[in-house]
Amino acid sequence: MHYTHNTRAHKQGYVLVLALVFLGIFFTTATAYLNFVTTSARSARVDISQSQALAIAEAGMNKAVYQLNQNTSYTGETTTSFGEGVFTVSVSNIDSVSKRVTATGYVPNSTNPVATKTIKATVGINNAVISFHYGVQAGRGGFSLENSSSITGNVYASGPIIGTSQNYIYGDVVSAGPDGLVYGIHATSSVYAHTIGNASRATIIDRNAYYALSRVNTTVGGTSYPNSPDQATTSLPISDAQIEEWETVAASGGTATCSSGSYNIPSGNVSLGPIKIPCDVNISGTSVVTLNGHIWVTGNITIQNSALVRISPSLGSENIAIIADNPSNRLTSSKIMVKNTASFQSSGAPGSFVLLVSQNNSAENGGSVEAMELSNSASAMIAYAAHGLIPLQNSVSLKEVTAYKITLKNSANVRYDTGLASTVFDSGPGASWSFIPGTYAITR
Repeated sequence: MHYTHNTRAHKQGYVLVLALVFLGIFFTTATAYLNFVTTSARSARVDISQSQALAIAEAGMNKAVYQLNQNTSYTGETTTSFGEGVFTVSVSNIDSVSKRVTATGYVPNSTNPVATKTIKATVGINNAVISFHYGVQAGRGGFSLENSSSITGNVYASGPIIGTSQNYIYGDVVSAGPDGLVYGIHATSSVYAHTIGNASRATIIDRNAYYALSRVNTTVGGTSYPNSPDQATTSLPISDAQIEEWETVAASGGTATCSSGSYNIPSGNVSLGPIKIPCDVNISGTSVVTLNGHIWVTGNITIQNSALVRISPSLGSENIAIIADNPSNRLTSSKIMVKNTASFQSSGAPGSFVLLVSQNNSAENGGSVEAMELSNSASAMIAYAAHGLIPLQNSVSLKEVTAYKITLKNSANVRYDTGLASTVFDSGPGASWSFIPGTYAITR
């Protein structure tokens, strides 16, 4: 009996020791697992915070590009809230067309951050793509056609569109807004306006007529749609801010020296641009002017006789703007005159054009001063005067014309080029600021 009792006790002690061993192993394993889970969770939180900080820094970088496109003098901002943290941005100039942007994201704040990420990149003015979707586009001044003038392409205006003798418009015609009015034309496609027709001048529409108020003395080849909604008015394709950017780019190439208040090119071959010319410009005789960049003239521009203005072949499909803009006098100055047999040439690549820009604003202010005088000019040219009057007459032939108010006379013709749907300029606000490839880097 004694032997049996000792054997049983021995076995019970053995089981107890074994249980304690397994319990120790369990607690050790559990502790290790808990530490692992805790460490993993902490690491995951850090990783999440780092990812959040990076996303916030990227948001700051994108905000910087947006602000630069609104205001080119933007220099940055501090502790701007975004998501789970804040960002700080600094912008410094590298040169006239590029800037260095540094954006740092903090989670949850910049005072005691759990995570921080900084991004640096260079932004520059990219190629500007500006779309002209109409052969003619006018602002609230509208436009009129007289004599045998015509338009080959769609027409859009925020004002009236009026012909005198069923002038042809080979395309759609839109006179937008509640004051939209179209009459006296022969449209080979459809017409959209608040009111179509006039009792004293017949109107012909080969396809459909869409109008809100009435249709008078109008022949419609398709279907009439009364009570149609007015077409929405829209802004002209190039803003003043974009033109100012082109002026900045032109000025970065230097300032020309004027003689007796003018800059004259009477003959010979001249390479020009980018450059600012602080006076009137006269290009005449048999001059050949090759454009290598934007031209900003703070006066009037006259191109006449047999002068030729062309874009350098090295620019390919890029385009060049010649701008007449005297900020101190846009009522009677800032005009462009193209006379006689003066002509314009592209670079030779498809979609290349010379853009003439006048910032004269007489028409917009109720005046009669012409922003441009164009006659007998070649066709590799776009005319643009967002605030002024452009009268086209004689045998002038353009690729596109946009102005506050436009009149076509005699045998003038505008023949829209499909390449204008995505016209590319060498610089300017695309003229938009964007990241330069290869400069984007995360520093921490």
